[in-house]
Amino acid sequence: MAQKIVIIGPAWPLRGGGMTTFNHRLAREFNAMGYDCSICSFSLQYPSVFFPGKSQRSAEPSPEGIRIRSLINSVNPLNWIKVGNLLQKERPDIIVVRFWIPFMGPALGTILRRVRKNKHTRIVCIADNVTPHEHRPGDRTFTRYFLKSCEAFITMSENVMADLRVFEKTKPAKVVQHPLYDNFGDALPKSEARKLLGLPAEDKIILFFGFIRKYKGLDILLKAMADERIIKQGIKLIVAGEFYEDENQYMELIRQLNIKDRVILHNHFIPDAEVRNYLCAADVLIQPYRNATQSGVTPLAYHFEKPMVVTNVGGLPFLVPHEKTGLVTIPEPNAIADTIIKFYELGENYFTPHIRTEKQKYSWASMVQTITSLANDLPQ
Repeated sequence: MAQKIVIIGPAWPLRGGGMTTFNHRLAREFNAMGYDCSICSFSLQYPSVFFPGKSQRSAEPSPEGIRIRSLINSVNPLNWIKVGNLLQKERPDIIVVRFWIPFMGPALGTILRRVRKNKHTRIVCIADNVTPHEHRPGDRTFTRYFLKSCEAFITMSENVMADLRVFEKTKPAKVVQHPLYDNFGDALPKSEARKLLGLPAEDKIILFFGFIRKYKGLDILLKAMADERIIKQGIKLIVAGEFYEDENQYMELIRQLNIKDRVILHNHFIPDAEVRNYLCAADVLIQPYRNATQSGVTPLAYHFEKPMVVTNVGGLPFLVPHEKTGLVTIPEPNAIADTIIKFYELGENYFTPHIRTEKQKYSWASMVQTITSLANDLPQ
């Protein structure tokens, strides 16, 4: 009988962006490799007062071939006990639990403690973050409570592994590179992608993609767009993603910098069906982050063979070898402007052979194999 796997984390109909996409794709890989995998998601992920976006629900159809149950209420302790008891009785062989924010620590930690009473299920955590980008009271307590409920860990960068080892010094843990998002379809010719987005075929266009939060440094990039060299070369910026903080500060900055004609705002949630249009329309993807662990946008760029300009924070320099798959700089407007100019001097085709070589490292099969080997090596 196939091993039974349950992934605990956001899934359809939640509109979690990279997190839900990752969980769907991981479930597909488990099932393709002969496991019996389903997802246990949230009936309530965030109370509306805490959710920074416009909607938590997706308007897209449910993913085919994946069993998803929306069971977890993140703020109801009675629900945590109920879900924990249910999974305890179901006795999955392995639970793969996602951890990305301390807020989820009490709910997930309580559920997993109930599950472990069956003395059968092995619990492997994929930790996207251990130390959050934006700190709040209780973070360390909630994180510690959650981590103690897990038996083994996977991180997708050395930085997160170092953060993990501050809390958990001895439990088994491995670093696995974030697999490529290969479920958004094949790449489109740039001219076709631009036509779909109503963009001129001949313009120089750079892309900032994903949810907009302070740590991602969009304001730094906007200041770089006011550089005289950027203006002289006619370079334009697409900002594609929903604001997860007050957008007025960015609008005011655009006005102050007098770059409104250089910034193309698609400031809404980008559905899966449109993701490739943006990646394929751009010359280069820009990640001007102030701090980072890893990035779910980087695997997108690799899949669509798009060069990147990233800052030298967190795991980004490791993921984007300098002058091979992209360029690495510091999170400062002049330096980012310098690097964008250098990108256009080298040309997009300079990076393509390196990207095609590097992307071979990022496989979903490797993620599945690491999860199962960690779980199966745990003492009974």
